[in-house]
Amino acid sequence: MSLRHVHLVALISLLRVVICASVASAQTVLSTSNMASTPPTRDTATAQKVPAQTAQLRVGQPLDAPPGQKRTQPNLSPQQDWPPPVNDRENHLFTLVDVLEYRPSTGGGENTSDYRWDIEGWYGGDYNRVWFKSEGQRDTAFKPGYDVDFQLLYGRFIQKYYDLQVGGRVETQSFRGRNVTRGLGVIGIEGLVPYNYELEAALFIAQNGAVSARLSLTKELLLTQRLIAQGRFETNAAIQRVEEFTTGSGLNNLEFGVRLRYEIRREVAPYVGISLDRSFGETATLVRQQGGDPSQIRFVMGMRMWF
Repeated sequence: MSLRHVHLVALISLLRVVICASVASAQTVLSTSNMASTPPTRDTATAQKVPAQTAQLRVGQPLDAPPGQKRTQPNLSPQQDWPPPVNDRENHLFTLVDVLEYRPSTGGGENTSDYRWDIEGWYGGDYNRVWFKSEGQRDTAFKPGYDVDFQLLYGRFIQKYYDLQVGGRVETQSFRGRNVTRGLGVIGIEGLVPYNYELEAALFIAQNGAVSARLSLTKELLLTQRLIAQGRFETNAAIQRVEEFTTGSGLNNLEFGVRLRYEIRREVAPYVGISLDRSFGETATLVRQQGGDPSQIRFVMGMRMWF
């Protein structure tokens, strides 16, 4: 055999080896892909057991425990010592001394130095409260003498930011050198209106049937974290004329004040301010008859507190 024939036989043998290796590799790849695409099979008993276990979990039944262990029943009852998710049943006491001020007399004017307070508070929870309110003033454009009233009300939460209030009011006032007192029923609403105005509106029905109303609005502006300006608006109106309580029919008065306070603490804040008060119609006439001034501009200084 010649050298050329030897080389040809060796080349044919090498090609046969390469072809056999390629065919074996292709068969391995095909078998692997078939195994991946075929879904895994499971035992029929296992397939029937899984739904049974799921049903046991749904109804709260204990699963079969492994050999040698006891089955335990899960404790699904609520714990007795856990607090409620929303603590809206606890009662609290809150008192706000919004106005407690001294009003010095203005030079050359007819008015004298006087005082004024406006206090309110409540005891109760988020839904039901007992409210108490007290106002007192002397020598104002609405009351030439002194005037003190106290209210005891039941408040019920009716909507977000609003309480409906019903109860009674007792008012005492000086009239022609003597004291007069009357009782009134109260129906009112108190809350926070849009733009953070604090609203307080009330309808008063006296024991003799006289009807009057009061509306007040307050708004606070934070100049700094401790320096706060408060605007205050109040008006009174009545249907009947009640002379001994310096009340005429129609619009009685309008009062607007601005008070600037500095909070030494959040609970204690001295303030200074100015108050403009004016009576109208029959009320202004009654104020003049009792020696008062139906139009006043007063400088005020006082203390605001809450606890």
